[in-house]
Amino acid sequence: MTAAVFGHDGPWTEEEYLALGETQQRVELFDGSLHVTPAPTPRHQNISGELRAALRIPTREAGLHVLEAVNVRLRPGRIPIPDLVITGPIDFDELNVEASDVRLVCEIISPSNAATDKVLKMHYYAAAGIEWYLLVEQENGTLHLYRRHGSHYREQSVTKPGEILELTEPVRARISPEELLP
Repeated sequence: MTAAVFGHDGPWTEEEYLALGETQQRVELFDGSLHVTPAPTPRHQNISGELRAALRIPTREAGLHVLEAVNVRLRPGRIPIPDLVITGPIDFDELNVEASDVRLVCEIISPSNAATDKVLKMHYYAAAGIEWYLLVEQENGTLHLYRRHGSHYREQSVTKPGEILELTEPVRARISPEELLP
C-alpha cells in the first residue's frame, strides 16, 4: 500500500481508494485526500468492543445492526471509517455502508485525532443526514450524544462516569461510561 499511496499523483478517486483493499492502517477518503491513522490503541478497541456488546441485543431487538469500523459512504468521494455504526438493513457483502442506512454513528475520541472527530467528521456526518452522533472520551468514558438539527448537530446529553446514558433512539439501551473502560 505504501508505494501506491506515495506514488499517487493528484486527488484520489473513490475507485482508486477502494482498490487499496484492506490495510493495517485506517485509511479514510475525504474529498480526494487520504486520511491515514495508525491502528487504534488497546484502550480504544476495548471501549469499542464493550460499546458494541452493550448495543448488540438492543439493536437486534429493534431489527437493526451494530458494526465496528466499516466504510460509510457519506457522498461520492467521502468515505470515513467510524468506530461504530448502527444501521438498518444493509447488504453485508458491499464494500460501503451508505449514509442513508446509518441511524447512529460513534467515534471514540483519540487524543491525536480529536479535532477530526469533534469538527470535521461531525460536520460531514450531519451534512450526510445521519440523525445521531455519539462521541466517547477515551480517558474517562464520558459520552456526548448529539442529534442532527438541519445541517449540524446539537448536544442532547453528556453522560459522565457514575451516570447512565438512556438511549431511546435509534434503539433503547442503557450505557454506563465506566463499563466501557478497561
